[in-house]
Amino acid sequence: MKLVFTRISSLVLLVALAVSCSREEQGIAPATPTAATVSSDVATRDGNLAMGNPSGAVTDATNSPNNYLMTKTQYTLSYSRDKGKANWASWHLSRAWLGSTPRQDNFASDATLPTGWFRAGSTSYSGSGFDRGHVCPSADRTGSIADNSATFLMTNMMPQAPVNNQQTWAGLENYARTLVGQGYECYIVAGSYGSGGTGTNGYATTISSGRIVVPSNCWKVLVVLPEGTGDAGRVTTATRIIAVNMPNTNSIGTAWGSYRTSVDAIESATGYNILSAVSSSVQSVIEARVDAGPTS
Repeated sequence: MKLVFTRISSLVLLVALAVSCSREEQGIAPATPTAATVSSDVATRDGNLAMGNPSGAVTDATNSPNNYLMTKTQYTLSYSRDKGKANWASWHLSRAWLGSTPRQDNFASDATLPTGWFRAGSTSYSGSGFDRGHVCPSADRTGSIADNSATFLMTNMMPQAPVNNQQTWAGLENYARTLVGQGYECYIVAGSYGSGGTGTNGYATTISSGRIVVPSNCWKVLVVLPEGTGDAGRVTTATRIIAVNMPNTNSIGTAWGSYRTSVDAIESATGYNILSAVSSSVQSVIEARVDAGPTS
C-alpha cells in the first residue's frame, strides 16, 4: 500500500511540474497584487468635466465674459476676460492619456477666444518674474503632438512664482502620474484666485501692462479612483481626495504635502462647487476631510 501511495504522489508531482512548465512556456506569469483594484483592463479617456462644472461656466461671451466655458479635447476651463487667464481647468488623467510624445514648448495664443478679447501670446509673461505656469500639465497629455500642444495654449497658463511652479506645484503633478502608474485614474480640477504674488522680480498684481492678473493663490483638487467606469458614481466617502492651496510666492516650501487643505476651504475661498456631480451626502464627508496619505 505504501508503494502505491508513493507512486501516486510522484505522479501528481510530475503532472504539477508539467503544468508549471507549460505555463512558463506560454508566457503566463503568476498573478501579482496591484496597488489599485482595477475594474477595467483597458484605461479610457473619460470626460474632463465628469466631476462637475465648478462655477457653472457657460459659452456666452456677452453675458459671461469672466466665467466663459472653453471646451478642449484635452481639458475644459473657465476663462476670465478681465483677468486674462483661466479661473480653473478640469481634466481626466489615466494611462490612456499618456504616451511618448515629447514636450512641445510651442506656447501660443488661443485663437478660439471671442473676437476682440485680449489674447495672451508666447511673450506676454516675458520679463515679469513669473513663469507661464500650466494649469493642465504638459506631461499629463503625452498621447500625441496635438494633445501636448493643446497644453501650451496661453489660456491654460497662469502667472506662477518660479519656485512654486517648478518645484512645489510640479511635485504634485508628478505624484498624480505616479498614482496612474499604480493603477489609478484621477480627475483633477485646478486654478487660481486672488490678486498679488511674489516672483523673481518681487511683488506684482498684474503683468503684461495690466492685462493679466497675478493670483495670490494656486489650488488643486484630485479625485483618486481605481480604473473603471461610471466614475462620479464610484466616488464614496472612502475615496481619496487630495486638495492643496499654495501661496503664489517664491518663498514657498518645496514639499507639496505641506499645503494640503480641504475642498471645503477652497470652495470657501473661490465660491465654487468643485465636485458638484458627486452626491451631496458623499460631498459633505469627502470635502471636509484633509488628506493625510502618502506624498510620493
